[in-house]
Amino acid sequence: MARTAGILAAKRTPDLIPLCHPLRITGVEITFELDQRASALAIEARVKTVDKTGVEMEALTAAAAAGLTVYDMVKAVDKGIVLTDLCLLEKSGGKSGAWRRRRR
Repeated sequence: MARTAGILAAKRTPDLIPLCHPLRITGVEITFELDQRASALAIEARVKTVDKTGVEMEALTAAAAAGLTVYDMVKAVDKGIVLTDLCLLEKSGGKSGAWRRRRR
């Protein structure tokens, strides 16, 4: 369900974020990595388009919606869940070109 929510959110980003223009999205991939030791779930969203612009907002919106969906699904077990570190990891294309976050 969280993967589906993320994909749908990426496609609806212009409806959710003011001044984001609609893009022709050609692919959305949502992945989940569970770290049982830390009781953490990492969610990564990758979005592709044929348009000559970045899709950062679509990817961030997808990851946020997927995280919120996970929260909704497990809140009965633990309401203390925290969503953290929503950030852009890397991008390519658009006016600003390629960019990658430095790992800590």
